[in-house]
Amino acid sequence: MSHHVQREIRYNFEYENRIRACFIGAGGHAYRNVYPALRYAPVELTGICDLDIGRAGKFAKLFGAERAYSDHREMLEREKPDLVFLVTSYHPDGRVQATDLAMEALAAGGHVWMEKPTAASLAEIEELQAASAKAGRMVMTGLKKTFFPTIEKLRDLIGSPGFGQLTSINVRYPQSLPPLAERGDLVRMQSFLDHIYHPAAILNYLGGRIERVSYEWEGRTGATVTNLKFRSGAIGTLHFAAGQSGGSMFERVEIIGEGANAVVENGSKLTYFRRADLPSYGRAASFIQPEDNAALVFEPEHSLGQLYNNNLFYLGYVGEILHLTDAILAGEPITKGTLEVAAEIMKLFEFYKHTDSGVLTTL
Repeated sequence: MSHHVQREIRYNFEYENRIRACFIGAGGHAYRNVYPALRYAPVELTGICDLDIGRAGKFAKLFGAERAYSDHREMLEREKPDLVFLVTSYHPDGRVQATDLAMEALAAGGHVWMEKPTAASLAEIEELQAASAKAGRMVMTGLKKTFFPTIEKLRDLIGSPGFGQLTSINVRYPQSLPPLAERGDLVRMQSFLDHIYHPAAILNYLGGRIERVSYEWEGRTGATVTNLKFRSGAIGTLHFAAGQSGGSMFERVEIIGEGANAVVENGSKLTYFRRADLPSYGRAASFIQPEDNAALVFEPEHSLGQLYNNNLFYLGYVGEILHLTDAILAGEPITKGTLEVAAEIMKLFEFYKHTDSGVLTTL
């Protein structure tokens, strides 16, 4: 089954059936990456809520919502949305504001699309799962990395005849982990919680559930290297490259199969090294491989005003929203960004939070 679906994108106004939606949060990230993505989704935005009513009003005018609110409870009661978008921040104690808001949206009868992180603990995810089941409404976390066209393509390669099964994977991502003594403080762990969702989502999407983990920690930058064993039998590493340059290629993902491998650099360039034999050692004069087993390279061009070279698309923002709206309109469950996946990510977060380096732990 192909996960990388080439779809013709429809514009918001071209949909006959649009989902009645409200949006809680009028911040910078939402302004840049989430509201603009709604131009390509079957969504009718009726209300926008922000604690700053002036901001909510400006967003409503810009993004075509009918009304602005400063009280989300009033909005949920008056608008009765079928879908609620949540892009909010953190409580002063480090808890995630959107966790409680998602509970309220479910209680009001809406499906929920929320930005990561879903919550600050596994227990809170389990409460959301119970509330979602009780309400009969879906909660989706925007795990954008699993909607990158490049990462979807990696998923397609796994198990394909030319690639074989996934045998190992490595993910490199710049993130610092505080010293163990500080990890009980959610405020000190906020950056780590905020960002672990990205590489962990990739590991789950490509490798499945993790069976056991151990890591080494470096004190100067807070970098870590983690060894992973997946339930499938595959192995991997997660390298939190905390000391890298701000001008560096940001991240790197490599999957290795059975005689083939593929690398995604910077999220938007994929190189697939197809099965090929090494030329005879010590005798080969040319590095040119036969064309049918040469590497394949995919990267976007940036000359045309196309959708795919817009970060709303190659970073997956539109894809994640369409995944939920498609499911709502079809009356089917989502398969990506589920609370089950969020729970797996939180198991990894809690492992780092409570476990010292060098300790082999079963998740």
